[in-house]
Amino acid sequence: MVVTSLDTARIRAITIDLDDTLWPVWPTIARAEAALAGWLATHAPATAALFGDAPALRAIRVRMNELRPDLRLDLSALRRESIRLALTQAGDDPALAEPAFDLFFAERQRVELFDDALETLEFLSARYPVVALSNGNADVHHIGIGRYFKDSLSAARLGVAKPDARIFHAAAQAAGVTSGAVLHVGDDALLDARGALDAGMQAAWLNPAQAAWPQGTPPQATVTSLRELCRLLA
Repeated sequence: MVVTSLDTARIRAITIDLDDTLWPVWPTIARAEAALAGWLATHAPATAALFGDAPALRAIRVRMNELRPDLRLDLSALRRESIRLALTQAGDDPALAEPAFDLFFAERQRVELFDDALETLEFLSARYPVVALSNGNADVHHIGIGRYFKDSLSAARLGVAKPDARIFHAAAQAAGVTSGAVLHVGDDALLDARGALDAGMQAAWLNPAQAAWPQGTPPQATVTSLRELCRLLA
């Protein structure tokens, strides 16, 4: 663990990223896409024949990014409309996009938390108001961890995404404190740590790979695990 200048006395609230901070996201997405492919094979076989594997599903999702830039911050809407596009191109009923997405979304919420995630949430929420702050579409209430959070903010909900300072400021407001009283915790050097610093917060970078800080002023704390973060704040 590397600590540069964390001022624990200033911390009155915690904001925390979700994907790849509390659980690994790509195994979750892969499982959800596999479930979606299985559903399509049963309910929309023509679509399954054209888009029945993860690379094809992701390719059409990229295409939807190009077609609907207005949805770029709403990952749920992007996924739903990419499924609709696949159904339409294959000649299946585009209305099947709704139940298909519902299945995908339910699977997307079946995350496998890191070993120290629950104990960390218990530790943090016993001491501070905690606000989830994500660019993704994980739902802490669907996942079953909503009780640890005062609020959960997403790019889709606010219309801005990390590292935009406005989403960090909104999270501080949701926690009932100023930005300077917040410690933000996240795994992404740019989106989380740099974004929080630029918004006037302190930042703890979750860096299990022990990568070098990319550039500029480093965050106040770098930890290799959430358990290390708890020890730092104890």
